[in-house]
Amino acid sequence: MEAKIQQAVALLKQALETHGDGLVYPCSMGIEGSVMVDLICRHGLDIPVMTLDTGRLPQATYDVIAAFEKRYGIRVAVIFPDCQEVEAMVREHGVNLFRQSVALRKQCCEIRKVHPLMRALKGKTAWITGRRREQSKGRAGLQAIETDPVYGLKKYNPLLEWSMDDVWEYVKTHDVPYNRLHDAHYLSIGCECCTRAITVGEDERAGRWWWENDEGAAECGLHVMSLKEISGELEDGEGI
Repeated sequence: MEAKIQQAVALLKQALETHGDGLVYPCSMGIEGSVMVDLICRHGLDIPVMTLDTGRLPQATYDVIAAFEKRYGIRVAVIFPDCQEVEAMVREHGVNLFRQSVALRKQCCEIRKVHPLMRALKGKTAWITGRRREQSKGRAGLQAIETDPVYGLKKYNPLLEWSMDDVWEYVKTHDVPYNRLHDAHYLSIGCECCTRAITVGEDERAGRWWWENDEGAAECGLHVMSLKEISGELEDGEGI
């Protein structure tokens, strides 16, 4: 376990040394986020932490944001979707559009998550993620450092080789604040309306958009969006 911790910290330090102010950690406030925030703060790494508030998060997620700020003396930058985009979407399709089709669910994720992240990443050169290979079949092929072949924005995955047991061992050993929904068998936590507890034997991300029967591949688009969108589509002056 100690070797995995050292490897994760080394990758974080490498990312910071390489990218400096161009590096950011968008935290989902799940259990991996707890580990990442603790590693960043425990080792004095000047990596800003931000999170996306979609407007439909469970209270437990807001509670862990507050717990991080109190424990570590940091201010988490909270990023919101564009209210006009959300209003137009809901006006056209209704408040629960994500249940109507995979396409509309992805549109909801795009407006509430992807577009705000695009604004937050503008001007950045790299970001940290809490993704692990064990989380799903779709993440089994991830690499520790990934580079978009066209635009060069890099992703660092310090917890890539960690198991869920590793994550929990770290959290318990260091008494790290965590999202209490995990205690009710929510392993992957997003919007309240799109997240459920999982049962024994299910994929870790099976509790996300479970009604889609794998049609949506259990991804919201944050990790599959075009780097062209991040790098070029926002007007100057739009920011966090």
